[in-house]
Amino acid sequence: MPLPPVRLRRRLLMVTCVVLFCAAPLLGCSDDTGSDDGGSGATDSGTSDAAARSGAPLEGNPWTGEEQYVLPSPRLDAAAQQASADGDAQASDILRRIAAVPSGIWLTPERYPSGQVGPFVASVVAAAGNEVPLFVVYGVPDRDCTGAQSTGGLTDDTYLPWVSEIAGAAGDHSVVVLEPDALASAGSCGGDQRLPLLGEAVGVLADDGVATYIDAGHSSWIDSATIAQRLAEVGVERVRGFATNVANYQPMSAELDYARAVASQVGGTHFVIDTGRDGDPDGAGDPVTEWCNPSGQSLGRAPGVVDDQTGLDALLWVKPPAESDGTCNGGPAAGEVWVARAVELGRSAGW
Repeated sequence: MPLPPVRLRRRLLMVTCVVLFCAAPLLGCSDDTGSDDGGSGATDSGTSDAAARSGAPLEGNPWTGEEQYVLPSPRLDAAAQQASADGDAQASDILRRIAAVPSGIWLTPERYPSGQVGPFVASVVAAAGNEVPLFVVYGVPDRDCTGAQSTGGLTDDTYLPWVSEIAGAAGDHSVVVLEPDALASAGSCGGDQRLPLLGEAVGVLADDGVATYIDAGHSSWIDSATIAQRLAEVGVERVRGFATNVANYQPMSAELDYARAVASQVGGTHFVIDTGRDGDPDGAGDPVTEWCNPSGQSLGRAPGVVDDQTGLDALLWVKPPAESDGTCNGGPAAGEVWVARAVELGRSAGW
């Protein structure tokens, strides 16, 4: 089902219960950050200044009554201006509208190493003010070992100090999605070392009061019992919950069933679903078997808080949908803005 046209600027929309029963699309994580080279929108600002300007601590569902911060996107803005100059008004409008929808701000050690990631996060928090930034922490050792498009990450001894720097700067008026793919791929990527390390990262974020969702793969990748066991091992009970469909394309109906099955096995914890590219133009609701820039996809449901007492906290655009999954199917490197595909996703959604 294509997403109906919406106009959204720095606001989470209330999502009606009807959306939960519509068909919707997952993986291919960015090794970029979602920052779009545009900075945070803040002037020179340190952690203490960010803390002074941030909103009240988030309690319960961190999205209830809150607005999500939109990081400026100079690349999309420039592309929209160029499309307008070229006479393609529809493409220009699509690009501007995508840029106006809040999405995840990806933090990688390659782009923001220790000593730089804290000041960057603090500047975003300062720019956000009372709005809530969504950060994606993506630097676990042997990152993307099963996908090979966003390989890299830190070493065991440098990872936790980097996460600690992020947590201290993010504070208690920010949301974090922790390590896309890391739990789901742990069976193939040194789980004996990875799970304890992720557990320590969970503790660091919890101690600093950061509202955290641990990535839990998606419905077409790993069974609910296995991922639930891994979530329990890393201490999901210490944080808000888990995230599914991050950077992927799976149908909403399948993701809801999967997430609810997982939640039921870890004490009924809460969850969020990435809907940035889960549109279903054909309306078939079939699993999407290709994760790297698959054809025939569209933008998904708008981000919004879901307070329906079932465990689903919100629909989010965790992966910025204008960014490539990697050098596959004609795409640029993972995390790079791909203007033509962004326009295609928007057109398929009826924008």
